[in-house]
Amino acid sequence: MPTHTLLSSLSAPIVQAPMAGAQNHRLSLAVCEAGGLGSLAAAMLSPQDLQSELLALKAGTRAPYNVNFFCHTPPLPDPAREARWHQTLAPYYRELGLDANSIPTGPGRVPFSHDSADVLEAFRPAVVSFHFGLPAPDLLARVKSWGSLVWSSATTVQEALWLQAKGVDAVIAQGLEAGGHRGMFLTDDLSTQIGTFALLPQIVNAVRVPVIAAGGIATSQGVVAARHMGASGVQIGTAYLCSHEATTSALHRAALQSPAAQHTALTHLFSGRPARGIVNRIMRDLSALSDQAPAFPLATAGIAPLRAAAEAQGRSDFTPLWSGQNASSIQSIGAQEITQEFVDAWRAAS
Repeated sequence: MPTHTLLSSLSAPIVQAPMAGAQNHRLSLAVCEAGGLGSLAAAMLSPQDLQSELLALKAGTRAPYNVNFFCHTPPLPDPAREARWHQTLAPYYRELGLDANSIPTGPGRVPFSHDSADVLEAFRPAVVSFHFGLPAPDLLARVKSWGSLVWSSATTVQEALWLQAKGVDAVIAQGLEAGGHRGMFLTDDLSTQIGTFALLPQIVNAVRVPVIAAGGIATSQGVVAARHMGASGVQIGTAYLCSHEATTSALHRAALQSPAAQHTALTHLFSGRPARGIVNRIMRDLSALSDQAPAFPLATAGIAPLRAAAEAQGRSDFTPLWSGQNASSIQSIGAQEITQEFVDAWRAAS
């Protein structure tokens, strides 16, 4: 089924952004039941957990859904950089009564693999989407062989053209306003990153495949604007973070609904790769774009104990408070109601 056909089969082409750590199948199902395309974030799921989540999706809906994976290349070990990172974090460990000599290491998020594909193949989701480019050719061919559409994020025109040349069925144009990790993969130069409504028309004009707009679209007006600028659909994340079905923590929800959400920034500190979140203590202390953090995703392991200890005290000093630049209209209501508002806006703009 071509992407255009899939999108036209929905009540409107409203795609819920996959948000690892802030959702499970419940959010995906709610969006599907409202006529949008629900997404399952699989970047932090083991094959066993992936199996469980997919079984729940299959039991809960007959509507199409999207499953999203990261496809980064794991970095080579860098003991010197890890040691510097541990030294940087040591004062915070002591402050929170943690053993500074036991700062853990670990891979954190893992890329799409044949182990995940072994689980996924039995479910054959309508869409399999990727962040940070595309997986190896054999994995990509495997996904296509069972009939799933392949989508991936582009943050520049060059990335969109690269993805098209590799055979994607749709490009997600991720503007600079988007919360969470930047999908950039052809360069590390942040000066190449531009806003959604500057990026969207350029990608629409450059590629032949459908383009899904993403980044800072959190209101009906944003949905309408994206449609008028040539988007075949919109992907929305931040607007769902305080929904009843999201697994967003109480501390994160409080931050999203406070004046603090007006100040977001890109940071490497939580994972080693630029991602947008609400500015908090560690981002202020160490500089959000500090190069001290290890390469993605190795930074996560050292931050995790600090996060857990601070959150136990009701503090979000070390918590990645992912958010796009437009959280002003975020609501604590059901995801179906949120989706319906966007569906109505898209259809009214036709």
